[in-house]
Amino acid sequence: MFKIGNIEIKNKVVLAPMAGVTSFGYRKFMSQFGLGYVVTEMISDMGLIYGNKETLSYLKFENSGLTTCVQLFGSDPTNMAKAVKIAESLNPNIAFFDVNMGCPVNKVTKTGAGSALMNNPKLCGEIVKAIKEVTDKPITVKIRLGVDSKHITFKEVIKEVSLAGASLVAIHPRTTKEMYGGLPHWDLVKNLRDEMDIPLLVSGNLFTVEDSIKAMEITHADGVMLARGAMGNPTLIKNLNHYFNNEEMEITSLLEQEKYCEGLIKDLIDEKGEDIALRVARGIVTKFFDGFPNSKKLKARLSSELNKFEDYKRIISDYNKENLIE
Repeated sequence: MFKIGNIEIKNKVVLAPMAGVTSFGYRKFMSQFGLGYVVTEMISDMGLIYGNKETLSYLKFENSGLTTCVQLFGSDPTNMAKAVKIAESLNPNIAFFDVNMGCPVNKVTKTGAGSALMNNPKLCGEIVKAIKEVTDKPITVKIRLGVDSKHITFKEVIKEVSLAGASLVAIHPRTTKEMYGGLPHWDLVKNLRDEMDIPLLVSGNLFTVEDSIKAMEITHADGVMLARGAMGNPTLIKNLNHYFNNEEMEITSLLEQEKYCEGLIKDLIDEKGEDIALRVARGIVTKFFDGFPNSKKLKARLSSELNKFEDYKRIISDYNKENLIE
């Protein structure tokens, strides 16, 4: 479908990085639905340099057939290059690296990293250049429009990172100040891909096939990067692939969603062990039941009572009996 450096990406749907969510177990589960590639949770350059135990754990993933990108955040070119070298030495399964220039969260931007980098397009290019000097793997970047409505710098950033050797840009058309509120400014990125020499992915409020296709049509992007829209809704990935392949769309039943949810929980348990996995799962599993009849009580129980795998089986069984679902 498109290439990142010399890596052929066969599907136009990509799984975005999400802190606290896109661990190996989550990525493994979601990949079965047809993803072009997956991205790790964002990893601190200094966390790698200082050997922080939790930071290092984000790099521990096996080669299970997934094209996996490691996303790093930082603001110093030298340190980012050091972090890339460390990451490569620790895990040979890394397909390529992404530089986070889009995270709007204060604990990241206050260090000058994430979307704070949008204030300095030249530095963005310098970071990519420094990384390119220490690795043969492709480098991608994820960006926003700019820090606020008075500082819309995305075109300058794209120019600098492209000249420095970036192989792809993913854009979320909001500013740092807007965080995740309001609507993305698709008007500002109209026909953006036509102005670029490298592939473009789009993200932001992509909750349906229609949302995703409209975003691609406006921007002429090569693909979409799904985040919140695919949480609890892996059929969105399947249906986007069906759309691109001129195939019939699917409607997911409640029973299928229950099985999908169970599959995710099992993959998280395999990765993290039952106690930690179920704590993580409580923040995700309710999404699988959005929009289904009488699901309010079900979601409340999943949020509060999910401590063991058997709890999930029991809660779902109770819900199905109460709603006469077989």
